[in-house]
Amino acid sequence: QVQLVESGGGLVQPGGSLRLSCAASGFSFSGYAMMWYRQAPGKERELVAAITTAGQTNYADSVKGRFTISRDNAEKMVYLQMNSLKPDDTAVYYCNTWWGGRYYWGQGTQVTVSS
Repeated sequence: QVQLVESGGGLVQPGGSLRLSCAASGFSFSGYAMMWYRQAPGKERELVAAITTAGQTNYADSVKGRFTISRDNAEKMVYLQMNSLKPDDTAVYYCNTWWGGRYYWGQGTQVTVSS
């Protein structure tokens, strides 16, 4: 059974940093790309960052240069380091993967950027 569990969200001031973590289980983690999405109130869910099995990364234009996605295959973890946070980054952040013909999502972790 595929499970994704996010953690690390919270309240941070503009310009601050947070590191999100996603613990994966139930599938061969190293063989699958992993993604981080986010959904702000009243907006559609959007792709923030992705990392392939080979460690190649892609980012939404809005977070390039500020966010870094990484993975630890031995620990079955994926991370999102978020720096220089802005109020527009406020959202619920979700870990995601495509496995067995469908997408799997975690429960999400709230990130609030506010002074």
